[in-house]
Amino acid sequence: MAYTNIDDPSAYFQTALYTGTGSAHSIGNDGNSDLKPDWVWIKKRSASGNHSVFDSTRGAYKELVTNGTNAEATDVQLLTQFDTDGFTVGTNGGVNGLGATFAAWQWKANAGTTSSNTDGSITSTVQANQDAGFSIVTYTGTGVYNQTVGHGLGATPAVVIVKNRTSADTSYDDWWVFHHKTSNPINRVLALNETGAEISTTVFWSVLPSSTIFGVGGSTNAPRYTNGASQNYVAYCFAEKQGYSKFGSYIGTGFANGPFVYTGFKPAFIMLKRTDGAGNSWDMHDSARDPFNPSGRTFYANTDGAELTGNNVDLVSNGFKLRDTSGNRNGSGNTYIYMAFAENPFVTSTGIPTTAR
Repeated sequence: MAYTNIDDPSAYFQTALYTGTGSAHSIGNDGNSDLKPDWVWIKKRSASGNHSVFDSTRGAYKELVTNGTNAEATDVQLLTQFDTDGFTVGTNGGVNGLGATFAAWQWKANAGTTSSNTDGSITSTVQANQDAGFSIVTYTGTGVYNQTVGHGLGATPAVVIVKNRTSADTSYDDWWVFHHKTSNPINRVLALNETGAEISTTVFWSVLPSSTIFGVGGSTNAPRYTNGASQNYVAYCFAEKQGYSKFGSYIGTGFANGPFVYTGFKPAFIMLKRTDGAGNSWDMHDSARDPFNPSGRTFYANTDGAELTGNNVDLVSNGFKLRDTSGNRNGSGNTYIYMAFAENPFVTSTGIPTTAR
């Protein structure tokens, strides 16, 4: 079996950096492959501003915000089009302010083509890329506990991120994250828009994910979080693909010469979160903003703050290494989960090793 089936990760994930013009314009990618994105996550670098998320299943103009519980909003001057190699933005300053700088992370699903999925007890609409282990799932909640939703991956997802599109209730409508490396995945959840530790609860996931479904509405008392009656949800689902994506965990040391985390590829993007203590943000790094080590430019997915510097991680040929003592990344004895996507596989399908940065 080949080490990886994905020799060019830029066919499935790319980061674009751009400067706003204040007038509608297209943002192109510069990877080895053209990438028509299906999930686009945009963040202003030079000043505060929301993390704006768009996908081709819900359609252009429709924004969700990872740093809040906001319901889906529509603005025809936000992301206006998913292009053959990038995307187009309108005049909204949140994604195209004159002179402001931006980062945009992009994932490919199925070029906007969806299908109805009846694998779960709730019928879903699925746009899946089984090669890359990524699907976009939309469904309408039933308000019934212990339900399941089909995800279309053909493999068991390691991460599922669920957001209520209809409501913005601060008690229910956070960005709920299932990660297979929490301390007890069936009974644990994290909130992408918060700094809290993993929550011990039975109300979110009715069963562990399988190769066909993930579970929602796990309690008779509170199905609302992931399966509220007549509430519309979107879920972003990820399965690990060797040489392209990894969703794991590590223990911090508290030393600046911190732990090395093996992923099996040179990361293009990582997001880290402490799970065993409160007050720690979701820490985002990429190789586009920092083409040389250390990768010190950081965003926090749960805040609207401008880009930070000095939060050091090395992105190397086969993983990443922590280079500071921050509790967000490397507190002594603390437990962290991560999501990582490749710039290059450590070894290609033909046995050629990649090079370090």
